[in-house]
Amino acid sequence: MTILITGGTKGIGLAIAEQLAGRGEPMVLGYHSDAAAAGQAVTRLAALGAQVSAVRADVGDVEGAATLVEACAGLAPGPLHIVHSAAMIYPTALLEADLGIFTQAIQTNGLSLLYLVQQALPQLARGSGIVFISSAGARSTLANYGALGCGKALAESLIRYLVPELAPRGVTINAVAPGLVATTSVARMAGSEAAAERVLERGARANPSGRLTEGADYAAVVDFLLSPAAAFVQGQVIHANGGAWVG
Repeated sequence: MTILITGGTKGIGLAIAEQLAGRGEPMVLGYHSDAAAAGQAVTRLAALGAQVSAVRADVGDVEGAATLVEACAGLAPGPLHIVHSAAMIYPTALLEADLGIFTQAIQTNGLSLLYLVQQALPQLARGSGIVFISSAGARSTLANYGALGCGKALAESLIRYLVPELAPRGVTINAVAPGLVATTSVARMAGSEAAAERVLERGARANPSGRLTEGADYAAVVDFLLSPAAAFVQGQVIHANGGAWVG
């Protein structure tokens, strides 16, 4: 097996990569622009014993998706796993959105899942697992979250439509939706570090489990979905959020 993790050099994607490093399978981490963070991630994961490389590409277009998939070819025997964690943060009210930027965000946050699956089809086979990283914002409205939430809602719909085409091949496809996580993306969405701290504090207090979501909470679910034990789990969105948004 080989594992492709888009957005794998920071935040949620990196936490998942750390969880999966113990599997001993080669990993390719896709990233968009921060080469320094990519280098640090490779060093960090290599220290855990992972065989890992980082590839720069824009998963929001077909050529970028192809670049990432091609980097996985021939790294190890067996089929490919995909964890799609890349996201484009564009905080905006919909009526004020720049439609060019908004379209790019929808491609990166949603349609890119189909780009990846189509490009990876020659490497997908029985035992392959695909996991998309979604969020509560795909189904609940959050302020200035439309460019991300609508994209993730599109991806969740794509997952449901892909099940009848992938399941006969023995390929699983599901989504994991973490709760509120303390990442740099929260600051970009909130507008400042101070605003992000307030959002995180309120989120921790409001969570029935009394804290924010941590890496192990969702990464362990991803690990399970890529295991043979999850071979009959298809088309699901699993919320690893401590009980937030229940109702």
